[in-house]
Parts: sequence; C-alpha cells; structure tokens
Amino acid sequence: MKILVINGPNLNMLGIREPKIYGNKTYKDLCAKIKAYAKEKGVRVSFFQSNCEGDLVTAIQKTYNKFDGIVINPGAYTHTSVALLDAVKSAGVPTVEVHISDVSTREDFRQISYIRAACVTSVIGKGFDGYNEAIDVLLKNRGDK
Repeated sequence: MKILVINGPNLNMLGIREPKIYGNKTYKDLCAKIKAYAKEKGVRVSFFQSNCEGDLVTAIQKTYNKFDGIVINPGAYTHTSVALLDAVKSAGVPTVEVHISDVSTREDFRQISYIRAACVTSVIGKGFDGYNEAIDVLLKNRGDK
C-alpha cells in the first residue's frame, strides 16, 4: 500500500509554532514517527508539505492512480478551501483528515472543515499519533491488517 502524507501551511514550523498547542517536536520528528510506523505496517509512505494552496491541490491530484490513500492535515486551509475538497473528490483516493490539536475545542472558525465531506473520517486531537491512526483507518478501509 502506498500512502501520501500531506501537510499544509505552518506545519513545517512544528516545534516552534505554539508549543502549548502543538508540542515541542519538529516536522522532521513527525515524518520520522510516521515513516517508522508505516514500515512496521508494511506501508510505503511519501511526504509532501506546502504553505501554498495550489501546490497542495496539485499534490492531491497527482495521487490519482499512483497512491492507495492520503493522510492530510490541511492546516488552516481546512477551514477555507473548497479547492482542496474538490481535489480530493477528483482524485478519488481514500483520504483521512488529521489535526494534531483538538480543533473542536478551539476558535469558532475552526469548527468548519470543507475537506471533511470528501474524507473517510477525521482524526483530531491525538497529536502525532493521529497520523498513525489515519494509516490504520486506510489499511482497514482497504481490508489489510
């Protein structure tokens, strides 16, 4: 199974950005954790991060016929981007939305997720472990264990 892990704006600033919310671990730490877990599960994983909405749309579109699943943390674009929603719908690749923090307990604007409508499920508020849970969801959705 091949999964693309996509991270949106400001996730490259993990470890620096609001450590009380996101913790002290870096983006590099996040990728290493996911990579180790994926290896343990027999999953090939690739990573993409961008602060630019169009680049995220292009990355999603490129998964068509090349990846079996997407794990995406769209960052702030979760709450604003119909373009990401449409890209996930167009690619037709099973997708799980992930958020490190529990967005349901944060600002009112964070209660809206446009991309959620095209996702298998959402994993929120579980820190970096949420990405591993998303991989498990995709494996289960595919029928693999």
